Amino acid sequence: MAQKTALIVYAHQSDGSFNAAVRDTTVKELSRQGYTAVVSDLYAMNFKASATQDDIIGESKNTQLFQYGEETMHAWEEGRLSDDIVAEQRKVEAAELIIFQFPLYWFSVPAIMKGWFDRVLTQGFAFSLVHMYNNGIFKNKKAMLSFTTGAIQTMFQPDGINGDINVTLWPLQNGTLHFCGFQVLPPQIFWCPAHSSPEMRKGMLDGWTARLGGLLAEKPLTFAPCELFNLNFHSGFLMRPEVKEEQRSRRYGLTTGHHLGKALPPDNQIKSQPQGDDADAQPNTGN
Repeated sequence: MAQKTALIVYAHQSDGSFNAAVRDTTVKELSRQGYTAVVSDLYAMNFKASATQDDIIGESKNTQLFQYGEETMHAWEEGRLSDDIVAEQRKVEAAELIIFQFPLYWFSVPAIMKGWFDRVLTQGFAFSLVHMYNNGIFKNKKAMLSFTTGAIQTMFQPDGINGDINVTLWPLQNGTLHFCGFQVLPPQIFWCPAHSSPEMRKGMLDGWTARLGGLLAEKPLTFAPCELFNLNFHSGFLMRPEVKEEQRSRRYGLTTGHHLGKALPPDNQIKSQPQGDDADAQPNTGN
């Protein structure tokens, strides 16, 4: 039986950071479970963040107007992507699980990790308008965000000064990971480790180690499946009218993004949600 592979895409400048400690904990625990744990240390690799014409080998298809998405799709089809992109795509292909480890910068990932998303997840390789979301190319793989914050947890509550963390995470978890088909596991959030005591930081790492022990058995986050929408340009890819009508009597919106003018479903982006008739109940707290 082939050995299982996990990829940790890691973005922090310092080996003395809490993010580095989380990375090392992840590698140690997954290796103990029998995984081959591969780390893409983006800063150490000097990974290029900017998506440019240098990412393709040879001439552009359209010499009048360079369109990055179109050109990299053709380059992927023809084996003309730059070596650093191809190397990362091979890691993605081999991995059953991908963990993105980073400090939260400006409510998002560091620029170098955003560049990884922009350059590695090329059209054709990672998605198409036929193969997206729950019908996506990576639907048999799992992915998750693991990150540190500079803010304490209450600052990211719906009534906190930063606003609801579920809204912050929606573009990354739905618009990037789920869009490519990944089953998205609930995120691992390390709240404000820089201002926590050594005992608290050790407790965070111990909790993460314990979670890693059952990580692959966890239920992924819930997203609206493609089947709820009319999937063509003529209809605007809008939700089907009968689905909207069915949702009319629901207490909460369908997802953080598809709230339909209702209250957001509680913790839709940080905890697994009930299904079916229990969808309006409070989400479980098992994760």
